[in-house]
Amino acid sequence: MKSNIKALKTTIKPVSGSLKRSVITEYVQIYSLLLPIGILLFIFCYIPMYGLVIAFQDYFPGNPFIGKGVKWVGLKFFVEFTQGEYFLRLIRNTLVLSGYNLVFGFTLPILFALLLDQVRNMPFRRFVQTASYLPYFISTVVVAGMVISFIDSHGLITRFLTLFGGQPSTNYRLIKSSFPVLYSATNVWKHFGFNSILYFSTITSIDQGLYESARIDGANRFQQVLYITLPGIQRIIAINLIMAVGHILGTNTDLILLLYHPATYETADVIGTYVYRGGIEGGLYSYSAAVGLFMSVFAFGLTYTANRISNKLTDYGLW
Repeated sequence: MKSNIKALKTTIKPVSGSLKRSVITEYVQIYSLLLPIGILLFIFCYIPMYGLVIAFQDYFPGNPFIGKGVKWVGLKFFVEFTQGEYFLRLIRNTLVLSGYNLVFGFTLPILFALLLDQVRNMPFRRFVQTASYLPYFISTVVVAGMVISFIDSHGLITRFLTLFGGQPSTNYRLIKSSFPVLYSATNVWKHFGFNSILYFSTITSIDQGLYESARIDGANRFQQVLYITLPGIQRIIAINLIMAVGHILGTNTDLILLLYHPATYETADVIGTYVYRGGIEGGLYSYSAAVGLFMSVFAFGLTYTANRISNKLTDYGLW
């Protein structure tokens, strides 16, 4: 009996060692794939965070960040921003534009993926899916140029709206009440198809046996979507919603800069565009850094809160 146990141990040891080596090798390969991305993130995202100290200084180009000659001002620029005349307008515009994008830009990709999954004609499904995410690969500059040409006084959309009672020769880019709709429609049109790919791929990975069992029990398509498809993509929806809430202050600044006009600042000027004008055009580096840091801290608080709520409601979150 003892001899059999010793023989068994000798046979188990090489197997366990080989398994351990294979597991280590597997993880080494995975982390080696992540290494280039980690290096890029460290260089371009974490090292520049050292420059956040200028938000607490009266900084001028050429001055050192730390050492002699540095004039520390504490929370001066944070107070100036929160008590400034444009603070409420910036927060309002940012929340309104981000709210439109959160409502339509977040829900439309889910709805599109659910509807596309019901299409049984595979060539038509592939065509619609490909056509839907092509706008994502068009440059933002090109998209903005197209929109501006369509909505000017002699643009295609302007002429079309005149058929339904719109004022002729109207440049909708200069109308401040039109900007939220203009920005939201452009942003959603550009991104909804690409954002639906993740939902659609998750839907296709759901066990088809669940649908067959549901059909045998008499469930219609709506019931199958309600009780099988939506629970199957619940985790992906939760993660994307947490990320969307965290970016609620980070509107698409590039698109707004290309679309807005001084005449529409009242409804179009957001925190990102305000920082751009102050930091890049105005040279207010410390003030702009303070505004950007304020926005980042607030966004982290929103992400943390959304993650806590998601953990309680769905038992799933980012951490």
